[in-house]
Amino acid sequence: MSTWHDLVTAGLIGTERAVVPAVGLPGLPPTEDEAGDPAAVLLDRAALLTAARRAGRRPDRAEPLPVCEPDARPTVSPAAGRRLARLLSGEHPDLLTEWLTAAAARGLRPPPQFLPDLLDRARRAGSADPSLPRLIAEAAGPRARWLASLNPDWESVLVETEDTAWRLGRTGQRRAYLAALRARDPGAARELIADSWAAAGPDERVMFAGVLADGLSPADEPLLDAALHDGTTWVRKMAADVLAALPGSALSRRMAEHAVRWLRMEHGEHGPRLVIVPQPGAEAAMRRYGIMPDPGAAASQAERARLIVEIVARTPLQAWPQEFGLTAAQIVAMSAGDWAPLLFIGWSRAALSQGDREWITVLISQALSARPPVTAAEIAALSRLMLRADPRLGAPDVLPGPGPETPPALWPAIRTLQFRYQMLKELDHDHGDG
Repeated sequence: MSTWHDLVTAGLIGTERAVVPAVGLPGLPPTEDEAGDPAAVLLDRAALLTAARRAGRRPDRAEPLPVCEPDARPTVSPAAGRRLARLLSGEHPDLLTEWLTAAAARGLRPPPQFLPDLLDRARRAGSADPSLPRLIAEAAGPRARWLASLNPDWESVLVETEDTAWRLGRTGQRRAYLAALRARDPGAARELIADSWAAAGPDERVMFAGVLADGLSPADEPLLDAALHDGTTWVRKMAADVLAALPGSALSRRMAEHAVRWLRMEHGEHGPRLVIVPQPGAEAAMRRYGIMPDPGAAASQAERARLIVEIVARTPLQAWPQEFGLTAAQIVAMSAGDWAPLLFIGWSRAALSQGDREWITVLISQALSARPPVTAAEIAALSRLMLRADPRLGAPDVLPGPGPETPPALWPAIRTLQFRYQMLKELDHDHGDG
C-alpha cells in the first residue's frame, strides 16, 4: 500500500521534485527506470497498480489482524442508534455533526455496525465539511481508528495529526489538519496561519480566516484585522464575518456606529416603527469589509437592500437594545414595512454568527407567530436558525406544530427543530451496555 501512497505523493508535489517509485507486483518482473516524461511514467505505473488492485491477488498466508484497542464507553441507546441510521440515510443530514458532537460529549459511542457508513461519509466530506472526519474519529473512537488502519481509503481521512497532511495535502486535508490543531491548541494554529499567510493563495487565506472562527478569541483579532487590508475581496469579507462575531472587536464597534445611523426608530400614530435612512458614501466605507457594490448599481434599491443586510449581519446584537432602549423581542416585533424581510435575514445571520440564543428564539417566535417568512431567503434563514436554536423549543407544545394555518414552506423548518429535540433526548436516556 505504501507504493500507492508514494505514487500519490509524487503526483501531488510534482515529478520534478520527487522520484517516481518503482512498482513491484507478485508474478511480474519489477519495473525499471524508463526513459521519457516522468509524468507519463507515473501515470503508467499508477494505471498498472490500479489494475492489479482491482484484479486481486492469489491466496497467501494471512497475518492475524491487529487487536483493536478496547473502548469502555457505552453504546448509545437503541433509539439513538435508529436516529443515526435515519441521518445516514439522508434524513436531516445537516444534523449529523450535532449528533456526533453530542454523543462524544456524553461519553457515548455509535453502534459498531454504522462505523463503515460513517467512515465512508468522512471520506466523501472533503472541503464541503472538513470538520466531519475529526468528529467521526472522536465519536467512533478506537474502533474507527482500527478499521481505518485496514482500509487506505479511510485511513487518509482520519489521520489529521500528521504534519504531512499540512505539508503535502490538498486544500481539504490542510484545512482538516488546521481545524484539528485549532481544536487542540488554538494558539499553535494561529501561529501556523500567521507564518503561512504571506505564501498562501487567496483561497487558502479565506480558509485560514474561516478556521479562526472556531474558538475565536481576542488574541485572533490582530491577525484578522490585518486581513481586512487584503487585496482580495473574499478574504476581506471572510475576515470581517469572523471579526463581527468577536464581542468588543474594533470592527464590531465600527459596524455598530454605521448601523445605528442606517436603522432608526420613529414614533408615529400607530406606535414606534423602524425606518432605513441611507447614508451617503457608505458603499465606499464598506469596501474595506469585503462588501463590494455592484458596478453602476450603488444607488439602486437592490444594492441598498444588500448593503443593509450586510451591515445588520455584522452589527453586535446588543447594540440594538442599547440604542432603542427595548428588548430583543420588542425590537423584532416593531413594524418595519418593506424592510422587515431584510432585517429578519440580517438579524438571523448576526444571531448565528454571535451564537446568541435569545435572539435566535425571538426571531423564530416572530416568524412562527407574527409575520411568517415569505421570500426564499427568509425561509432559508429560518431553517438555519432552527439548526442552532435551543433544542428544547422542539419539545411538544412549545412551538406551534405544522397545521392548516401554517404556511407549508415553514413545515420543514419546524420539523427540523422537533427532530433535533428528539435526537438529543434519545442520547440522554437508556444507553446501551456497549
